[in-house]
Amino acid sequence: VLDRAASVLRVLAHPHRLKMVELLAGKELTVGELAEAVGIAPAACSQHLNLMRAHGVLDRTRNGKSTHYTVVNPNAFAVLDCIRKMDAC
Repeated sequence: VLDRAASVLRVLAHPHRLKMVELLAGKELTVGELAEAVGIAPAACSQHLNLMRAHGVLDRTRNGKSTHYTVVNPNAFAVLDCIRKMDAC
């Protein structure tokens, strides 16, 4: 359990990836939408998304030429909540 938690923490330990998870709360977004919202190139965004998908944080669905990403590991939201609580102190 601790090894899995550490793996998720390592994957999320980047400001762009944390922002992407935050943006995906309750919705699906494309690479282009996420890249624009985070302010990075689509290629860099894809690399971040692929890393999170490989570690079971995100999943993707393809619809024609579009690929939509969603958060499938609710622990990612728990990490964000924990960070927000620490920032409030």
